[in-house]
Amino acid sequence: MDALRILYLEDNADDVFFVTRALKEHQLNPDIIHVTSEKEFVAAIDSRPPDMILSDHGLPGFSCDNALALAQSRCPEAAFVILSGAPNLANIAEQLQGQIYGVVSKNHLEDLVTLVRDFQAKNGASPQAMRRLVDAVQALSLARDLDTIMSIVRLVARELTGADGATFVLRDGDQCHYAEENAISPLWKGMRFPMSACISGWVMLNRQTACIEDIYADPRIPGDAYKPTFVKSLVMVPIRTEAPIGAIGNYWAKTHKATDAEIELLQALANTTAVAMENVQVYQELESRVETRTRQLAEANKDLKAFSYTVSHDLQAPLRAVKGFSKLLTKEMAGLLDKDAQFYLQRIISESDRMEGLIEDMLQLSQLSQAELDCRPANLGSLAADIITRLQSRDPEREVVFENYDDELVECDVGLITIMLENLLANAWKYSAKKDRARIAFSSKAGPDDTVEYALRDNGAGFDMQYADKLFAPFQRLHDNSEFEGTGIGLATVQRIISKHGGTIRAEGAPGQGATFYFRLPRQQSR
Repeated sequence: MDALRILYLEDNADDVFFVTRALKEHQLNPDIIHVTSEKEFVAAIDSRPPDMILSDHGLPGFSCDNALALAQSRCPEAAFVILSGAPNLANIAEQLQGQIYGVVSKNHLEDLVTLVRDFQAKNGASPQAMRRLVDAVQALSLARDLDTIMSIVRLVARELTGADGATFVLRDGDQCHYAEENAISPLWKGMRFPMSACISGWVMLNRQTACIEDIYADPRIPGDAYKPTFVKSLVMVPIRTEAPIGAIGNYWAKTHKATDAEIELLQALANTTAVAMENVQVYQELESRVETRTRQLAEANKDLKAFSYTVSHDLQAPLRAVKGFSKLLTKEMAGLLDKDAQFYLQRIISESDRMEGLIEDMLQLSQLSQAELDCRPANLGSLAADIITRLQSRDPEREVVFENYDDELVECDVGLITIMLENLLANAWKYSAKKDRARIAFSSKAGPDDTVEYALRDNGAGFDMQYADKLFAPFQRLHDNSEFEGTGIGLATVQRIISKHGGTIRAEGAPGQGATFYFRLPRQQSR
């Protein structure tokens, strides 16, 4: 784990040396901040609160009682320990009972070692160690391959426990693969051993931690494999308790019994590693699916282009021939054909015209998915007015009132939006044809999230709302062709163009009471 942070208030440099040495000799390796005055003491606490405070009992000019009072007010969670060379330790302990963590004689520093070790075991991971673990969890959550995971774990595992070495072991069938390591000298990186012949295999097979203070006294350890190494003690935890997929090991060059806190930290890291490894597998599977889907889409686009060519070339050519020869027959054989034959030819020509329109609509719809947007600011009301003028010129007998209430600007592909409006307005024009006084209204208003909401209303035939979900599907028509002609592709084209711009569309209507199409477009297209 990260070093225990100890603030040591002491004016005798020799005492500081012996305390530091005693702790390090027992592999405690604390981070000791030495101060000699009240000013330094307060500054150290305010800079970074310690886990433990060691205070000389007889410091001149700044009593132990004053130091304790300051500690209780500024860092009450820190354990306060008094170090004294006086013989009356029992009296000191009795006087300050409940206020301090302990009293230790400077002549018996082994008692301090025991006290510090017990403190670590009782209090678990230090805040620094927990922060390091949290950082590791965040880094592992972003890992997208096993190598990244191993490079993170090999460093963090050693840092969390202050070990001299760490290994990352993967289960490879009935073998243990020592895939990665970080140690003061080489261990077994790249090597494989039978599951039954190494401690990592035992950990995975038994799904439990192995904590070994003396490796040469434990029958689970193959001593010959460890003789060339520095290892004297170890702890090994499984990566995933159920069906382990690996193990993380920590090693020490001196005899060391891992504390409960150290084991818990290492196991927490192993648990996070298991999740990260599973996430990598899912991520790789998703990447594979995306690649497959991308390949399928490319093939579909290729097929679509071939289809478009077939429709535009191979289908239209014979259709033009049927239509052309039918017109020639009508013209050159008119005097020789009876009324029925002339009627049949007119039906062939009219149906050819309808099929020609259907093919053009199909081509337009299929090409929309491949079209790239070329956006610039535009007023849709102005575009709509031009389209109404063209519709009126083709059908001068109609009396249609067009009301335009749009003064908004949006950034759009003008060519595609014009096609969309032509379809919507042609629908409104067509389905209001049986009204004595047809009315079409186009309006806009500012919408949420920097969008513009449009409404196109007509007072025509309308539709039954129970069939509204069919409106924008290709080849779906809510009116019989004998009543209103059409291919059933126009509204599908409308929906696709609006969707391509990042917008939405819906419709409301009632039979005989007209229809309203509401659509929303972003005011600006994302780049």
